Amino acid sequence: MGLSRNPFARQAKVVFALVVAALAGGITGVMFAFSPDLPEVATLDDYAPSTITRVFAAGGEEIGQFATERRVIIGYNEIPEVLRHAIISSEDAAFFEHFGFNIRRLAITVIQNVLKWRLRGASTLTMQLARHVSLNGGAPLGLEKVPSRKLNEALITIQIEKRYTKREILTLYCNQMYLGSGAYGVEAASRLYFGKPALELELAEAAMIAGIFQLPSRQSPLVNPAWARERRDYVLREMRDNGYITDEEAEAAIASDIVLAERTEQNRTIGPYFVEEVRQHLEATYGASSLYEDGLEVHTTLDARLQAAADTAVQRQLRVLDKSHGYRAPTRNVTDEGHTTEDYADGRWQFAIAEGDIVPAVVTSTAGSALHARVGRYTTVIPPDGFRWTRRRRADELAKPGDLVEVHVLGIDDAAGTLTTTLEQEPELEAALMAIDNRTGQVLAMVGGYEYERSKFNRATQAKRQMGSLFKGIVFTAAIDQGYTAASIIMDEPISIIPGPNQEPYEPANYKHEFLGPVTLRYALEKSINVPAVQLMHAMGPETVVSYAPRFGITSEIPPLLSVALGSAEATLQEITSAYSVFPNGGVRMAPYQITRISDRQGMVLEENRPEAHDTIRADTAYVMVSLFRGVVERGTGQSARQLNWPVGGKTGTVDDFTDGWFVGFDPDITVGVWVGFDTKRSLGSGQDGASVALPIWRDFMQAYIEERPAPGGFVPPSNIVFVTVDGATGQVTEPWAPNAIQEAFVANTQPGSLFQD
Repeated sequence: MGLSRNPFARQAKVVFALVVAALAGGITGVMFAFSPDLPEVATLDDYAPSTITRVFAAGGEEIGQFATERRVIIGYNEIPEVLRHAIISSEDAAFFEHFGFNIRRLAITVIQNVLKWRLRGASTLTMQLARHVSLNGGAPLGLEKVPSRKLNEALITIQIEKRYTKREILTLYCNQMYLGSGAYGVEAASRLYFGKPALELELAEAAMIAGIFQLPSRQSPLVNPAWARERRDYVLREMRDNGYITDEEAEAAIASDIVLAERTEQNRTIGPYFVEEVRQHLEATYGASSLYEDGLEVHTTLDARLQAAADTAVQRQLRVLDKSHGYRAPTRNVTDEGHTTEDYADGRWQFAIAEGDIVPAVVTSTAGSALHARVGRYTTVIPPDGFRWTRRRRADELAKPGDLVEVHVLGIDDAAGTLTTTLEQEPELEAALMAIDNRTGQVLAMVGGYEYERSKFNRATQAKRQMGSLFKGIVFTAAIDQGYTAASIIMDEPISIIPGPNQEPYEPANYKHEFLGPVTLRYALEKSINVPAVQLMHAMGPETVVSYAPRFGITSEIPPLLSVALGSAEATLQEITSAYSVFPNGGVRMAPYQITRISDRQGMVLEENRPEAHDTIRADTAYVMVSLFRGVVERGTGQSARQLNWPVGGKTGTVDDFTDGWFVGFDPDITVGVWVGFDTKRSLGSGQDGASVALPIWRDFMQAYIEERPAPGGFVPPSNIVFVTVDGATGQVTEPWAPNAIQEAFVANTQPGSLFQD
């Protein structure tokens, strides 16, 4: 009776049954027609989608990533149950019951599409996976709604269901799918949005990630927070309706806010120049495809703490140096670009701001003596004391409303929405720093310029600059090797040398155009006097001296000219820093390297590097040079390094017209080189020598290096080193209590009074 009273219901059931039968029959028939042309789904047994290549510092800190798809592969047990329930509820509630197709849902969707003249999908989770995976190295099936693609998708869906368990299918799905804002797979999404692994996701967080699957490019909370929340709440209600959570749990999660992980400023990545060097090696050795898609694991020599200290030292001192060159008016005004001072939004402001940061600010007013500006949601007022270095008294002499300036954040009042700041400006100067472990050659820190985002050119490894007085270290090493001693007398007097036929006389001059007459070899090096260095090179022969450069690892071409004694030849900072590491390491140079181990995603080691030693000079020669370089710090051009109260030696370097400033120094364990200059050859200013511009950066870095570090035992002399008390001015043996007495190091049988001394 009931059926006869509901003819439409009976007809609907019949239509529904026919649709189901037609769909089932169609799928079966299509399998036979298309299956020979499909790739083997068995290739998913070795599922290896593009994954992230990760770069790690020596202490295990992650310092870099390379990927076309930011994906981290995890197993089924690493996908938390709450996330599995959220995904199934939102994407395919009958996932564990169907064989790849939800026939009932598919039939209902077909009928609705026909009746309402629309095109809406009814894809199961397995069907979505079939659409997005690549088989046999081919491309995914794509998203075009065309019959051939849909048929292929259906056949691959059946193959996947036949070959794999539901757990395996869900795991593949969770690792494969795109989840917005550059994240592929649930693990990468969890780390991106919440800053933690998927296993630590809470209910509301899991629901939000599950909600992104539908339209990842639009529903990312970083793109559309309101839509992301709407989808999250939908997932939570579906989880409740499917019995995975209670009404109370759903209501509490729906009422909660979406709290994303705090985003940090990208250009604060530690060691970007170092990481780029690693990237270039990986691409050159393994190819771009492996670099960006194979999920390599790269372990490096970088010391993250020292690298942070290097970055800080370079940026801080470059700002100090730049201010001495004077104030430069702002070059950008946002009102000229069509903004107002109220609506302008700088990209830096989307990241957290902390005390000590230097951030852009838009000037809002210059009324009176103070400068008023806005930094995102904060306002700041800079009094005259905050811009005293500019030598301007009034704010309107500095900028006008709409100008974009830099400010140094000294304090933050979140409640009042104000910052305490001083005025800054981005330096025009550039600098580079390289720190090398003496005993291994491992590169511990590398800075290639003021800021990587401003210029990716690496001045530590790519820039060849004139070495200035740094090359005197090579000249004096050759002299000690050839039988000179630290007490040998060299004449500092005007000279004129004819370098060759039909050539102009070479007449070198000293820095202050003064001549001191007879000086010891030690004094000449400590005070970096030019003429004695040229005298030594002339006496030994330029070819002899220049032949030492390759032994020290200097591969740049060094011509056999007398002017090279004063540093007219060019080399990179890495070359000269590695060369100076020979002295504290007993005459042995360890080839610098940055990568200790590279392994693939299965853990197979592809490359492993170990220290590589090169005998360069005798250990006794090296120790005498260490003694001379320590004198540079104690009494010479590097005296400001004495304040470290640490056993160090080093050498300043200054190029003509003060275009380049250098300092390379060492302790028993580490050698650090610093270069400062402009990219285009230009004077740093009168008197701006290596001691003024490079040594302060070196000293700041070394101060951070020695913090909480036990003092080293000092430089240990070889057994054939003899110490004699001599007069520092004449080199003659004297009493230990004499006014100018110093303890001089000699190679045995070269000390004053020795039977074999000339």
